[in-house]
Amino acid sequence: MIVKKAKYERQAIPYIRVSTLDQADHGISLEAQESRIREWCSSNGYALGEVMIDRGLSGGRADNRPALQAALSGIHRGDALVVFSLSRLARSTRDTLEIADHLERRGADLVSLSEKIDTTSAAGRMIFRLLAVLSEFEKDTISERTCMAMRHLKGQGRYLGGRTPIGWTQDGDKIAPVETEQVAVNHAVQMRREGLSLRGISAALADKGMRNRMGNAYAPVQIQRMLRGREVRLGGGTSVA
Repeated sequence: MIVKKAKYERQAIPYIRVSTLDQADHGISLEAQESRIREWCSSNGYALGEVMIDRGLSGGRADNRPALQAALSGIHRGDALVVFSLSRLARSTRDTLEIADHLERRGADLVSLSEKIDTTSAAGRMIFRLLAVLSEFEKDTISERTCMAMRHLKGQGRYLGGRTPIGWTQDGDKIAPVETEQVAVNHAVQMRREGLSLRGISAALADKGMRNRMGNAYAPVQIQRMLRGREVRLGGGTSVA
């Protein structure tokens, strides 16, 4: 519950969040965030409300963080939601702006200490929206670099994990073709093109003596996996599996 404030008293609702990875790598602990917010309240004449804490939760989504939702539902006109940084509040521009809109409709403000954002002014609101966009741009850039790194590893023939496709077997950090399964995959693809059902392909492969690694006929779900055209993590091209 949000602490009930005295009439005309401005109240700050501190919201703090940390994931295990953030705390270990960056040192932005719950205690450090709360301490900074307490200092801001003391310097700016705000009464300190209940500290709302989400422990070990990602900032990827706003709707699955109970403390944040409680803070948003309990905030009143004249209050301020105070966070250590925008990254503690949300990771997407959409969530961040929706939170800001919610606060504006309630007559409350948003304060982010790291970015020195205070939406009590038009300039503060403009800077807030700009930084929210830049924050998402940074996230997208990191994602893009990660994809590029994965493509580079594929080009080197590295296996990046996940279920090994039918037709291949794991060999250290690479995968190697299993010739008998490759033949079965090629037959399955061809028969599917000719209009056979999954069960029909399963029966046809069994008639040809093609069986899975357990010595049984390929089940329809395995045939479906063959036909998905999953990209094989090998340099020099792809194969159906």
